[in-house]
Amino acid sequence: MARVKISEYKAKVLLHKFLGLPYSGISVQNSDDPQISKLDPTKKYVVKVDEGIKKRFKQNLMAVNKNMPELKQEIARLQSLGYNSFIIEDFIEYSPQEEKYLSIERVREGFAVIYSSLGGVNIEENEEDAKRMLIKTKGEESIVEQDLSLPNGTIEKVLECMNKYYFSFLEINPLVIQSSELRFNSYNILDFAVEVDSAGKFFVDSAWQDGDFRYGVVSQKTQEELNIEELSAKSQASFKFVVINPNGSIFMLLSGGGASIVLADEVANLGFGKELANYGEYSGNPNEEETYLYTKNLLSLLIKSSSLRKILILAGGVANFTDIRITFRGIIHALDEVKDELLKQNVKVYVRRGGPNQDEGLKMIEEYLSQNNLLGQVEGPEMVLTDIVKIAVSNL
Repeated sequence: MARVKISEYKAKVLLHKFLGLPYSGISVQNSDDPQISKLDPTKKYVVKVDEGIKKRFKQNLMAVNKNMPELKQEIARLQSLGYNSFIIEDFIEYSPQEEKYLSIERVREGFAVIYSSLGGVNIEENEEDAKRMLIKTKGEESIVEQDLSLPNGTIEKVLECMNKYYFSFLEINPLVIQSSELRFNSYNILDFAVEVDSAGKFFVDSAWQDGDFRYGVVSQKTQEELNIEELSAKSQASFKFVVINPNGSIFMLLSGGGASIVLADEVANLGFGKELANYGEYSGNPNEEETYLYTKNLLSLLIKSSSLRKILILAGGVANFTDIRITFRGIIHALDEVKDELLKQNVKVYVRRGGPNQDEGLKMIEEYLSQNNLLGQVEGPEMVLTDIVKIAVSNL
């Protein structure tokens, strides 16, 4: 299981729909998004960066109580800082006394709940107010061991939502309660953060997808990222590429959405998260030329990194229909163009892959890497997926 953040917009759509509550927020990518022109010009709005980043208010990554012209100016400001995903919502007036905090995390015993009647941007200063409880799960029933001052049925309905959509963690801060009656629909979910179990993608019927994942990356897009976005837009295959640390030492050429998350997560689990240069994946049976172009851009980033130690991990699950032989031809083509620089930087390549024509493909890349002194290790699907990461980072 890999816990991955999803966009606040997607998380709010899912929870509000599940709870039967109205939600009027929109997701935009720039100040010229046509959705903005459809907003009510007489109302005031809130705009926030929607990139999986915490403490946005303190970092000036959100703006409140803005009319439409001001809204566009704020989005343009945030774009200039390198952000490209935003959420716009109605501005709601409330007093600080109405701010609450709620988080729920899936743990081995059930669900760990933290609730505080003093929420908001200074939540850390009110830690002594927090109430903690464990909701034990037995089969399909949840046993609530302690009552909380929330509208009746809130916790139970939220837990149902977490189970349905494979949420591993959620945090609402602030949860604004403006009615002393504590009715089920008497509150507003303002800031909302959710992590999902990536393995649940196969069971949520596209309620959330890879495109909804957020990694908290703050940077202007590199030319390599822009090139791969353009490649993906023109192809029937899927290509994703995010630069995490341009001067990192671990570069990953991954295939398959689920496997790629597990592999990248393993780097962090092993304590090498700060060395991870990129996240991305290719899938959907790309042809040789497309795989070549994707790899070429990744290698461009690798060569420019100032790190003194570098490895390339070429890995993925067992493909159903992506032709391993064809994609490896494209990868070899890209490697061959920069092999002298790779040798100069003492780069080694570690491979774990499986799928159609895997024997020919694995033999092909192993022979190429060996002949050009780039060989780290080449394995097929008989190796546990994450083991290639352990082997590779042990040789940094």
